[in-house]
Amino acid sequence: MIYFDNAATTIHKPEGVKKAVYDSLDTMGNPSRGAHEPSLRASRLVYDTREKLAALLGINDPSRIAFTLNATDALNIAVNFVVSSTDSIITTECEHNSVLRPLYKSGAELTVIRADKLGSIDHDIEIKNNTRAVFINHASNVTGNITDLKKISDLAHRNNALLVVDAAQTAGVIDIKAEETGIDILCFTGHKSLMGPQGTGGIYVRKDIDIKPFRVGGSGIHSFDREQPPHMPDVLEAGTLNCHGIAGLNAALDFIAETGTENIFAREKALADRFISGIRDIKGIRLYGDINAEKRAPIVTLNIDGISSDVLCDRLWTDYGICTRAGAHCAPLMHRALGTDKTGAVRFSFSYFNTEEEIDKGINALRELSEQ
Repeated sequence: MIYFDNAATTIHKPEGVKKAVYDSLDTMGNPSRGAHEPSLRASRLVYDTREKLAALLGINDPSRIAFTLNATDALNIAVNFVVSSTDSIITTECEHNSVLRPLYKSGAELTVIRADKLGSIDHDIEIKNNTRAVFINHASNVTGNITDLKKISDLAHRNNALLVVDAAQTAGVIDIKAEETGIDILCFTGHKSLMGPQGTGGIYVRKDIDIKPFRVGGSGIHSFDREQPPHMPDVLEAGTLNCHGIAGLNAALDFIAETGTENIFAREKALADRFISGIRDIKGIRLYGDINAEKRAPIVTLNIDGISSDVLCDRLWTDYGICTRAGAHCAPLMHRALGTDKTGAVRFSFSYFNTEEEIDKGINALRELSEQ
């Protein structure tokens, strides 16, 4: 099997991730729910993982990070806290449904910034004084195009608007300095470029923002209070955390710190560049996104004339054992901008653990399918 669907979830994890999850099943209790060693071990692990995430994401106070199920969970929390039906919100055609659907549900007035034929947006966004927030991704899950977050942040803050960032595709592979960049709320997942298990993720909330709870319940502290503890991270962590998943995420963060995000990105970019170079002369190939950009996420989305995206994806798997993803990738507005809303497209997304040999096999498979 050749796995090129890392934008959905990474399968090839650092070896320490599997061991950490396995070991935690026999050793960890419930964090903040006891003074015995299994409970304390879980509490220490959760705290340690917060610290590692803070160091990776450029956050000074680890307590401003709360664990969530994934980026979708984090984004729902952000929309629930930030947006009301009377607000004016800016977002873009580049967004995933994890942003769009919660915003649609909110009933807020939405301004959607258009994307061009390369899937890029004009960063000179007009932000009005009554704009409550800008919701935007760091990189598109369809094109890999990267957003200039510092520019958007400066524009938003100049007009007293919040910046909420979806970093599902970049956390762990592209450097994020949340505080330096001026990100007010950062949402991320653990199972993609952070190389952790599914069911892990988090949300960072800037220090002077008092967030309201998304769900309420047991917290292990202040049990006689009728309301959820109001401080971070407890305000967003009702119920038992996925400590076994967090144990795996902790080990993945060790691997990322030891390897370096710059080195991880350089390898993934080299693999994507090798792939693009090998396929761009294939007859009938159509590439989407700004593939000539100096910096982009390791995502290559394409079609071949005369082959529907679902058939191409299926043939890649059944004939060559190559895993890709076809369709709309939960990003309908982006596909409309690219002109692929009727056809869908096939996405190849690479990880640090892919090899040059796998890339070359993918190139040859596309060449043979095109010739057929």
